[in-house]
Amino acid sequence: MNNSTNMQEDEIDLLELLQNLLRNWWLLTIGAIVGGLIFFFATTSLITPMYESSATIYVLSKTTSISAALDMTTGEQLAEDFSVIATSNPVLDGASEQIEKDTGERITRDQMKDMVTVTDNATRLLVITATSDDPETAEIVANAVAAQTSEKMAEITKTDAPTTVEEAEAAKEPSSPNVTKNTCMGVAAGLGVVLVILVLNFLMNDHIVSEEDVERYLGLPTLAIFPDIDPHETNNSNHKHKKGRAKS
Repeated sequence: MNNSTNMQEDEIDLLELLQNLLRNWWLLTIGAIVGGLIFFFATTSLITPMYESSATIYVLSKTTSISAALDMTTGEQLAEDFSVIATSNPVLDGASEQIEKDTGERITRDQMKDMVTVTDNATRLLVITATSDDPETAEIVANAVAAQTSEKMAEITKTDAPTTVEEAEAAKEPSSPNVTKNTCMGVAAGLGVVLVILVLNFLMNDHIVSEEDVERYLGLPTLAIFPDIDPHETNNSNHKHKKGRAKS
């Protein structure tokens, strides 16, 4: 008997919670809008846009034997090895010198380590990506590191330099931050905050406000109900009544 009563009370509480949330839909809406606006302006005003440029190298050189080229694992193993070489100190130092010679701009080895990432995705293609707040700098660094990587690969393998499949180009649009994604996260965050507040307020509210609450929580029948009278309406009513009698 007690178990069935508790289950019924839990079901009623969940229903009341849902009804309470529906009644406060406007608060949830405001929370979602405010959260979205905060994240939107923070993303567009406080976060510096970053640009990416990538250069792609085919790790097998022109002089690679046909039998080796047909071996699908050869290029993949070379790509894994050369992905480490591409971010080695000799390659980055050579890229730094090349950039300073060509453009007069000084970019140190440590700066390039923070900017450059190398991926091979288990293929024979090596993708060298540079990230910077300036799209032209990202392009220059990616191409310089790719060129130095090719030279270093040729030196190590004692063969021709690998083929450059694609040179890096200056990006026209920033790669980060993602304004749409961050705004959606703000909407979800604002909605979640208001939702938590409403749920906690509902759970902590132990006031008895209806006949059902008296019977459910106290187990007592309701003997009488006092109407909720607005004192302002009472004063207005008495004032009108006095004025009426004064006229008569």
